[in-house]
Amino acid sequence: MTVQQEAVGGEALEVWIDQDLCTGDGICAQYAPEVFELDIDGLAYVKGADGELLDAAGATTPVPLPLLADVVDSAKECPGECIHVRRVLDGAEVYGPDAE
Repeated sequence: MTVQQEAVGGEALEVWIDQDLCTGDGICAQYAPEVFELDIDGLAYVKGADGELLDAAGATTPVPLPLLADVVDSAKECPGECIHVRRVLDGAEVYGPDAE
């Protein structure tokens, strides 16, 4: 089963970044620049639907289905293991360091 098939059969997903663990490598912004961006402090943050940087601690943004594979790859490749993808419905992490 592919990542997109899994998401289509499931619930909406959201992503957030733990800046305390972010190493600032920018891999996430390379994979999914529509979702992630490095700020002037050198750390990665998620972007809102309007493209604006969400710099509040624990800020989340929905994962657009067309970008799901890129967001998941970002979480898998992140050297800081700071990208968390979870189901909106119950908050369970499905990709990232705390995934079940």
